[in-house]
Amino acid sequence: MEQMLAVNGIELCTETFGIPTAPPILLIGGKSASMDYWEDDFCAALAAGGRYVIRYDHRDTGRSATWPAGKPDYTWRDLVADVPGLLDALGLDKAHLFGISMGGALAQCTAVLHPERVATVILNQTTSAFEGVELPPIGEALADFFAAAADRPMPDMDDHDALVAMLVEDQRAFVPERFDEARVRAVAERVVRRTPDMGPSLVNHHVMGDGEPVEATLADITAPTLVVHGTRDPLFPSGHGELLAREIPDATLLTLDDVGHEPPPPYTWDTAVPAILYHTAPN
Repeated sequence: MEQMLAVNGIELCTETFGIPTAPPILLIGGKSASMDYWEDDFCAALAAGGRYVIRYDHRDTGRSATWPAGKPDYTWRDLVADVPGLLDALGLDKAHLFGISMGGALAQCTAVLHPERVATVILNQTTSAFEGVELPPIGEALADFFAAAADRPMPDMDDHDALVAMLVEDQRAFVPERFDEARVRAVAERVVRRTPDMGPSLVNHHVMGDGEPVEATLADITAPTLVVHGTRDPLFPSGHGELLAREIPDATLLTLDDVGHEPPPPYTWDTAVPAILYHTAPN
């Protein structure tokens, strides 16, 4: 059941799966992504494995607090602060942090700034949150898509079908192989249906400021880390995941064949879910 929680002076919308006394996993979404991209069945599978699964809408996504489109009154560091803030609101001392894309960077920063709040880290389709590393560039096809999208007019924010169609096509660009349009469309439908105003959601994470920089390296992450990375991610090619696994002390790399820039899709759950449960098992 969804609930609104007071976090750092604002309200964030959350939803939980499983028993509150089980080991908690906090799912941290990507840029402009509401909790809906963490699919119900995936959350339920982790909960069935004995975990307390928490997903939430970032600021300016889903049903969480919003600001006018183009004028977010917060920075990247506020999104970082929302992670331990959510744990406080939920009455949790610490949790396993499972972050995808931007959420993976948020998890890395939290692990450095608040190590006492982090049981383990799972980094999915992400890259280093810290400066000073050389990484492979984005794929050529995705770069072309971004260039074309820059000139694409925004749909009417009251046109449900047009918004869904745009989200589906955006996701298609990130998933070069085994794109499941029906499944992605169902997620997009839920995103648009749950979000009162898609304008801030589409814009504000792209224009927010950085805030105070996090001065750290990957070697400063001391929490046990599992890196989950697809072989066909066009935004963060495989070298990004390999670097994370190499530079974070004692990290483990799980490679998912054919997976793009997306949460683990259903055809990987037989592999991904047991690996996540093993990584987050009580000592």
